[in-house]
Amino acid sequence: MTFTDWPWRHWQREQPDAVALVLDGTPLSWHELCGRIDALAAGFYQQGVREGDGVALCARNRADTLLAWLALLQCGVRLLPLNPTLPAAQLETLLPGMTLRFSLTLDGMLPGTHLRALSLQYATGDGAAAWDPQRLATMTLTSGSSGMPKAAVHTAQAHLASAAGVLAMIPFSGEDRWLLSLPLFHVSGQGILWRWLLAGAQLAVYDGVGLSGALAGCSHASLVPTQLWRLLNDDGVPERLRAVLLGGATIPVELTHAAQQRGISCFCGYGMTELASTVCGKAADGLPDVGAPLPGREVRVVDNEVWIRAASMASGYWLDGALRPVTNAQGWFATRDRGYIADGRLTVQGRLDNLFFSAGEGIQPEEVERVIARLPGISQVFVVPVKDVEFGQRPVAVVEYADEVIPERLASWVKEQLARFQQPVHWLTLPETLKTGGIKISRRQLQEWVASVLA
Repeated sequence: MTFTDWPWRHWQREQPDAVALVLDGTPLSWHELCGRIDALAAGFYQQGVREGDGVALCARNRADTLLAWLALLQCGVRLLPLNPTLPAAQLETLLPGMTLRFSLTLDGMLPGTHLRALSLQYATGDGAAAWDPQRLATMTLTSGSSGMPKAAVHTAQAHLASAAGVLAMIPFSGEDRWLLSLPLFHVSGQGILWRWLLAGAQLAVYDGVGLSGALAGCSHASLVPTQLWRLLNDDGVPERLRAVLLGGATIPVELTHAAQQRGISCFCGYGMTELASTVCGKAADGLPDVGAPLPGREVRVVDNEVWIRAASMASGYWLDGALRPVTNAQGWFATRDRGYIADGRLTVQGRLDNLFFSAGEGIQPEEVERVIARLPGISQVFVVPVKDVEFGQRPVAVVEYADEVIPERLASWVKEQLARFQQPVHWLTLPETLKTGGIKISRRQLQEWVASVLA
């Protein structure tokens, strides 16, 4: 699909009366959606927003957030979505380098800045920039696992290339409906939005509704394993749900088998912010690989490190009004992930930065986590090092449970599954304070929490 106008305007011409959005249960046609976007874009234009401006959008997912997102894109801005829970101190360090003129805050608070505050105003007139798929469109913060987050900048064309690759794996069209279950300030949430726009299908957005209720009428969803566990065990599976893209943690084979028995096909993949979401993918099969590269992606392994080249690549990292390269001298994005390719399928062994040593033995936490996650009753598990006088470092497991599991049982079970040096010396329960509502849990924060608990 090649668009010659904004995607929503394209679908307005092709299927004006078809349902485009379901906002808190209320359907909106493509014609009605375009009317809302045009009026909001005109309102932003009257407040001074112009093509090329940098705009921060601080909001959680809800109807106003999505409509503002689309209207700001139609104004031709560089949009920086922000997690409302980001600490003020981090924002004060980060925002000056983003070259922003405006901010729209629907949730949370932004620290005092020079940015002009926008409000949601519907107006008449034309606030639209011409469709240009090569224009810089979004600035998405990386996870910041190794320090201050960076802002990876993508064009609409890069986002659409990402969407095309995923839709080559997961059929999605017509009256199919994908739930916007992941935040738009994360690249995984943006991936849902651009798949919807490319397919011309339906998107559902709910605020303040439980997952089971939000999924009513949805055929597709992007979930983390814990969400799917709870859906299967507690909430009941919505009748139309038939495809789930899983990510964010080790995926237990018991989970995907249970879903398949309820008529849900599970897909898993591997991706990152710099590549506008998913790079490799497959139908979940219980094997440790993450699948083959999706269309438009190339993957190679150099000195045990995964390198990627793709049409969905970020244009660069934004800092002080300029783009800094994301690629190395060879033109590839070096991921800092350790892995290998066999039979065309990539296996990611873990972050090179996560590797630690215990009495001279290297421990890759993700490999240990995959073994532990096979035990029924485990929602997710993280292995982090703790300092030890004798061994240097020892592994500690932090576990979220789907069912009641006695830690002593886990310790006994892993004796038959893991080498002695890999076996966790402590089993801790994942605290609610570290579940921030994002996609990833920070290993650095986990390690700091473990150290404080065991001190």
